[in-house]
Amino acid sequence: MPEVIFTGPSGRLEGRFQPAKQKNGPIAIIFHPHPQFGGTMNNQVVYQLFYMFAKRGFAVLRFNFRGVGRSQGEFDHGSGELSDAAAALDWVQSMHPDARSCWVAGFSFGAWIGMQLLMRRPEIEGFISIAPPANLHDFTFLAPCPSSGLIVHGDQDKVVPAKDVQTLVDKLKTQKGIKIEQQTIRGANHFFENGVDQVMDICSGYLDKRLAMESAA
Repeated sequence: MPEVIFTGPSGRLEGRFQPAKQKNGPIAIIFHPHPQFGGTMNNQVVYQLFYMFAKRGFAVLRFNFRGVGRSQGEFDHGSGELSDAAAALDWVQSMHPDARSCWVAGFSFGAWIGMQLLMRRPEIEGFISIAPPANLHDFTFLAPCPSSGLIVHGDQDKVVPAKDVQTLVDKLKTQKGIKIEQQTIRGANHFFENGVDQVMDICSGYLDKRLAMESAA
């Protein structure tokens, strides 16, 4: 898991990168929670997602948005962070130009960034969004949602009430041919304290199911 530095729109961005085991292995990028509330690429959920994809042969990157850790620049309320995300995808694609598919995964603020990137980059064919902040940020750009994916949240989330996540899921499910799987973890708050293992069990099961479907196809 080498440390990497790559160029973003506001200077260098710091990350951790695991190359794919095969030349045409798939790509995954993980986005961390809100930079102004302690979110970094070393968040436990982000860290576990990174290894989940790496174990399955993905070329996987997690990185710090601008102004976090050793990444240059300043917090930009989402627009600059989305540019960082696009630069991250460009960088991984330059390392793995023959990748057969691409996934994004994000936690909270990172889920919002990941789903915006999803709308702009047609090569992204799968997503995992954990505790997407449906009440704090505008998700109307997801009309229609171009890729199938998984949304995980806790029923005791006081930051993002379950009803707001449900409204988002209901909207995403209206797109023909797109399947949105939703998993609600009972007793879990926004940060999944004592519930990270359960989150990862759900995410791993979903990813394995999608990869098996891909292999069968």
